[in-house]
Amino acid sequence: MSNYPLSYKLSWLPRFLKPSLDGNGRDFAPPSAQLMSPMPARTIRLAFIGDISAVASRQVPACDPTLKALLGSADLMIGNCESPVVGRVRARFGTWVGTHHAMEEAFLADAMAAVGIRHERLVLSVANNHMLDQGVEGFAETIDALRHLGVQIIGAADYGPVQRVDAGGLTIGFAAFTVWRNASEALFSGRVSTETDPRLWPAGSLEGADLLCAVPHWGWEFRHFPQRETMVLARRLVEHGFGLIAGHHAHVLQPVGLIGQVPVAYGLGDFLGTALARQPWPGRIGAILTVDVSAEPESLGKVAAYKMHPFMRLRDGRRERLMPVTNLSGALHARVEERLACVLGTAQP
Repeated sequence: MSNYPLSYKLSWLPRFLKPSLDGNGRDFAPPSAQLMSPMPARTIRLAFIGDISAVASRQVPACDPTLKALLGSADLMIGNCESPVVGRVRARFGTWVGTHHAMEEAFLADAMAAVGIRHERLVLSVANNHMLDQGVEGFAETIDALRHLGVQIIGAADYGPVQRVDAGGLTIGFAAFTVWRNASEALFSGRVSTETDPRLWPAGSLEGADLLCAVPHWGWEFRHFPQRETMVLARRLVEHGFGLIAGHHAHVLQPVGLIGQVPVAYGLGDFLGTALARQPWPGRIGAILTVDVSAEPESLGKVAAYKMHPFMRLRDGRRERLMPVTNLSGALHARVEERLACVLGTAQP
């Protein structure tokens, strides 16, 4: 069925309860950087968010105006649709206990509106381990629901390994894929993109884009630092021409790496809760990654600057409240700042 090694499965609950800090943020890149000097006169802005699900948030979230304005400033927003979008749950017991994901179309639409994301500017990946949680019918229903909302879809095998999306006049080539499966290879095959090696993609897949951006579902969950295999895969993607990488799946915040001048956000955490409702606080730290891309002819498609914007998902009854870390107070603020200093290599302002 799934392709997780036994050691991964055995470590899931301990790491959920206490995410690993086995690493050093100072071995990675800073959480923000200007990579071109001077900045191009014209840029387009991409905003990357983490995993989205309704598992731990049964009501539409509340969002701090600062975060809402930040998302509204982007020409394109990219995230991972961690749950099948269905009107009827098929895996009833698994969904009830939380091992299987499901999300209603109305919840997704209302949640995106609540945080200031316009559907026509939203790109969602369906390449993740939970996408077949509600079976083949649930996957087909998800594709139909996202199309109905006007969301642009990446990571579906039918679309090919790279989907080209317009962003303010630039063509961004998105390659979304998942390393992990919660179901058999036969179920994922032909539906969800799982091939991680560009050498095995059809000829011409990497052509016709001003910027190639990978959106992988990779790594081990609840580790604040990427595995060696994940970093090797990132380098392989850069060698094949990718100029930007933003990953998912860890459910906790991970650092940014730089391979040459290519930013690699290894993990942005959850945007809306995808684990259990009573998740320990380190798993409630996420980030929005903004990336400014040159729209000038001489540097078209090059990343000019990037910045991580950490936030916290606070419990507020049956919903979550998204708040910038700078707005926290007391002991929680101190704990979160300490964790960010360790993971990102520097204290946040």
